[in-house]
Amino acid sequence: MSEALPKAPRKRLPKPSWIKMRAPAGERYLQIKDLLKGLNLATVCQEAQCPNIGECWGGGTATIMLMGEVCTRGCRFCNVKTGNPKGKLDLEEPQKVAYAVSKMGLDYVVLTSVDRDDLPDEGSSHFAKTVRQMKLLSPELIVEVLTPDFKGNEEYIANIVDAEPDVFAHNVETVERLQKRVRDPRAGYAQSLRVLEFVKERDETRYTKTSIMLGLGESDEEVRQTLKDLRSVGCDVVTFGQYLQPQKRHLPVEQFVTPEKFQEWQTEAEGMGFMYVASGPLVRSSYRAGEFFMKGVIEKRKAEGSL
Repeated sequence: MSEALPKAPRKRLPKPSWIKMRAPAGERYLQIKDLLKGLNLATVCQEAQCPNIGECWGGGTATIMLMGEVCTRGCRFCNVKTGNPKGKLDLEEPQKVAYAVSKMGLDYVVLTSVDRDDLPDEGSSHFAKTVRQMKLLSPELIVEVLTPDFKGNEEYIANIVDAEPDVFAHNVETVERLQKRVRDPRAGYAQSLRVLEFVKERDETRYTKTSIMLGLGESDEEVRQTLKDLRSVGCDVVTFGQYLQPQKRHLPVEQFVTPEKFQEWQTEAEGMGFMYVASGPLVRSSYRAGEFFMKGVIEKRKAEGSL
């Protein structure tokens, strides 16, 4: 019997013409980069190799990542380092972040974090403290948080909701069928939906937001069902973006979705009642178009006295 031949490594799909990334540059980009480096602060923009880093930083927006650069989860789509931080935590980080944001002169900030399953409350109180410190130093600041799932622990989620971020984001990432293939086993579709649902139960004035990656092998009907599920838990905002394979060890791209298809999803999601939809090949959960929209909505509500 002849020996089975080893499988040839799978070749990456060639990137289509509509996947174009600008090299980051500009004075504002360099100012933010130097400030964050000086304070030893991490950003998901850098760690996750976001294709919009030049656009966002050049426009004065950055998504700051709390609690270090090492995540205790091992999602197969993500470029953030995986490991065990062994409880290490910079207790002065909330003050450092608040100071950095005040010096940037921003009016809308996205705050996210790695998963920290190694901490007693998975870092939720640290996250909440950072939100409060930012609001204290910059009272007019609008804060969006993009949080882990905290394994569904409602006490931990409530820690952050009670700090009163203006927008609470948590990503479902992909359709239900692909969850185990794409995400860490400790994450899950139903668990993520419940996070978004609980935020509304805890404080109905908080806007909720999520993001879906396309190109991982999902079907149209599966995406459609995901949108229905998100609306059933009151999710206000959804973004669609193309999954891009960061390194060879990560999941391969199954399909490059056309800009026309992204537009179709935007139209369909808007028709389902989402307050805002951002959809395009290079759109990410912290995409600036969404931030500017949320800023306008929140400021209008404040002016009307409903916040």
